[in-house]
Amino acid sequence: MRNFHLPGRSTVHAQNAMVATSHPLAALTAIEVMRAGGTAADAAVAGCALLGVIEPQSTGIGGDCFALIQPKGEGKIVAYNGSGRAPMAATPEWYLEHNIKAIPLTSPHAVTIPGAVDAWTVILRDHGKFGLDSLLQPAIKAAEEGYVVAPRIAFDWKNQFDKLKKGTNTERYLLPHGRPAVAGDVIRQPELGRTLRAIAKDGRDAFYEGPIAADMVETLRAIGGLHTLDDFAAHTTETTVPIGTTYKGLDVWQCPPNGPGITMLVMLNILSRFDLTKFPTMSVERFHLEAEAARVAYMMREQHIGDPAFVKVDVAGILTEFTEQYAGKIRMDRLLDLPKVSPPMHPTTVYITVVDKDRNVCSFINSIAHGFGAAIVSNKTGILLQNRGAGFRVQPGHPNCIAPGKRPLHTIIPSLVTKAGRALMPFGVMGGQYQPVGQVHVLTNMVDYGCDVQEAIDMPRGLHYENIYQLEDGVPADIVEGLRKLGHQTTRLVSPLGGGQAIWIDWEKGTLTGGSDPRKDGCALGY
Repeated sequence: MRNFHLPGRSTVHAQNAMVATSHPLAALTAIEVMRAGGTAADAAVAGCALLGVIEPQSTGIGGDCFALIQPKGEGKIVAYNGSGRAPMAATPEWYLEHNIKAIPLTSPHAVTIPGAVDAWTVILRDHGKFGLDSLLQPAIKAAEEGYVVAPRIAFDWKNQFDKLKKGTNTERYLLPHGRPAVAGDVIRQPELGRTLRAIAKDGRDAFYEGPIAADMVETLRAIGGLHTLDDFAAHTTETTVPIGTTYKGLDVWQCPPNGPGITMLVMLNILSRFDLTKFPTMSVERFHLEAEAARVAYMMREQHIGDPAFVKVDVAGILTEFTEQYAGKIRMDRLLDLPKVSPPMHPTTVYITVVDKDRNVCSFINSIAHGFGAAIVSNKTGILLQNRGAGFRVQPGHPNCIAPGKRPLHTIIPSLVTKAGRALMPFGVMGGQYQPVGQVHVLTNMVDYGCDVQEAIDMPRGLHYENIYQLEDGVPADIVEGLRKLGHQTTRLVSPLGGGQAIWIDWEKGTLTGGSDPRKDGCALGY
């Protein structure tokens, strides 16, 4: 239980409905939608659309979306893959002929077809009561009338200043004062507001066909992109079934590849071979095991995962034989000898989780990949385009090699925990490559160490990335030193890891308990 002598954040409790996300205005918007009779899906789309305006560094209609939805919190879980594809002209041979051996983060080649708007449409068709015409109104108002910049958003804006100065149309659209926005600034984006109005009026076709799509194609082709109007018009969202594993009596679900949720499941399967309760929550042993599980899982991901429409991904084999092969090799006195893993990118994102009065459950994530995406804003529409294509390899034969119409290996992962088929906790942790580790950290904090959702989110964290264990300031010095003695190369994080959100459903009491990460500007709200 929280020590009320110390500053902190309490869990949020409600009976009817709840949302947790990274900005209070988005949380309030989601609550207002549900009070007006909307579903969890309606609330998630409305909140996320607003986040695409007021958190421009993280998300927007120029990005992608994944979601897990369980109607009434029981039975079949539906997975939505709203990730975009490479242009049909994007062959690996083209890139090699042009001496492009990796996709640059701020090039037009990093821009895959944005999938978010179509995904929102499909999700609302299946689970919503309202349409984009009403749900986009808060985002339209924020874009046209202005919004006040929050502190964490200002922090990210400042860190990306040099990138925005060099981008395409970014100085005009995202540096209106000639400097990064600071906390308290009011930002208006009338061009984006007009674009959102067109989508609200004419639906997803307004985005993927007609003048808006033509403007995106014209912008990209003018700077060397391979995109065509046909690439935009052909985009579709995939509706599929989740993949999962069991951790200490709980079923944990993720979207299947090309999503990277399998990384988190491999970590859980490895850690299930150990009794974490033998070690304190904050201990060398616990951090070491988490890092080793992550190293194995990320190695697997970079070697085996790609778009299953193009390559065979043996999900069952990875979750069983592969896990068994490496779990037994982990030692408590040293590091495993593994090849260095260097994922192509380390992006950012937003996450929103919603449970409505009917216990419809929505775990929803939306992203433009790296901070401020590709730093390319469409000429007339105000759409900031993602750089998710930088996650591709330019390596023929690799499962994640770029190809026409192929989806890149992603980083964004919404998660859902169930027990005996009933939803217990929709949750997510933002932060690029950190997301699988962050989800495992939160879940094991709760399952193994008895934390509530807020305590689990607040607990100090670390990310073993590119052979360096990056640790938050909250990790005590003796743990850092202990990790070094085991062979870990450690450093303190320069930029903060992403925040997490979770909602716990107590079916017996009929209540909801929410938590939201104080490392971001957000909150959990309920009624």
